Amino acid sequence: MMHTESRSELPRMADIFKVLGDPNRLRILSLINVQELCVCEITKVLNISQSNASQHLAKLRSAGLVKERRNAQWVYYSLNPDAFPLIVKILESLPDVSGELKKINGLPDHPECKI
Repeated sequence: MMHTESRSELPRMADIFKVLGDPNRLRILSLINVQELCVCEITKVLNISQSNASQHLAKLRSAGLVKERRNAQWVYYSLNPDAFPLIVKILESLPDVSGELKKINGLPDHPECKI
């Protein structure tokens, strides 16, 4: 039997699962689970436009799954596991993306990333 407070969480959980239904958003979450990244780094790794990456990040932020930290004109994104603890288990079941981060190694700091 489901507790009353659990039932009240169902709409929020459904929204989170909808957000997780996109492969690019899952890859973003996997990447920022390994290390904090800015939009320009995410675009380089995923080979998507900055506006596309920003739209995905906005949805992840609205679901509470990512945190952001500002440093000068750059915004860095990291996973917010406290918002939805099950996300850690979900990410553990996804393919390892740490090799994809090699695409940003050696890049000059934020050459095209502007807010």
